[in-house]
Amino acid sequence: MGKITNAFERYQRDKAVKTESLPLREPEDLAPDESASPLIRETFLHRGFDPKLVVLSAPESLEAENFRILKSQILYPKEGKVPKTIMVTSAFPGEGKTFVAANLAVSMGQGVTETILMVDCDLRRPALHRILGYSNDQGLHDYLTGTKHISDLLVRTKYEKLSLLTAGRSVHNPSELLASARMKQFVEEAKARYEDRFVILDVPPSQITAETSVLANYVDAIIFVVMAQKTPRETVQRNIENLGKAKILGIVLNGYNQSRKPYYKYYKRYYSDST
Repeated sequence: MGKITNAFERYQRDKAVKTESLPLREPEDLAPDESASPLIRETFLHRGFDPKLVVLSAPESLEAENFRILKSQILYPKEGKVPKTIMVTSAFPGEGKTFVAANLAVSMGQGVTETILMVDCDLRRPALHRILGYSNDQGLHDYLTGTKHISDLLVRTKYEKLSLLTAGRSVHNPSELLASARMKQFVEEAKARYEDRFVILDVPPSQITAETSVLANYVDAIIFVVMAQKTPRETVQRNIENLGKAKILGIVLNGYNQSRKPYYKYYKRYYSDST
């Protein structure tokens, strides 16, 4: 990822939602990511998570630092309340929404008091389980169809204070499930159960799916991910209008490389001088 820009403009229960009694599940083995550096593959593959989880695989990188900046702007807003339910979306697939959602969640989970529940709401093309290193044999789909209780589906990950609800298998009617009263109730109760809990939802692209605009009504805030030199400005503006400007917490510009080298030089010098 190049540079995260914070266009942070203020346009502005199933009762069994529990994590403390969940058994710890270790991430499962993943196939090597050929695009990752050999060092990252060798060091982190055995731990299960994808090297794209840069806040863990490369904690001193500029990318990881950008996520810490994003986290601080969420936890300490200049005005208004701190959002407790945040959905991450984009206009089109392939813009990095899952990458942003996963890294933000883990970064927030590294705080002193914050606990994070991460939810994969992309019932069409689920991906959170892969980046975190877990299977996707069951999840949110099973809860929304009434076949499983939340307590049977939440994963207590090995990452401190981070729980995960995977999407489960792909379904033919994701819009109906995510627009249901059961989904709304789940978001509300997941938020309210613990004072220091944040719920981060990885949501389908808003330009090509109907459920995203519905989910926007259930959350406190929205982070919109834009791939540099890919998504037309007019498309971004239209999607933001449709989702509701008042809830747009910020825009993350992904894949932006201009001005990276000078910044990176000073960043690396700062770290090396402090050691």
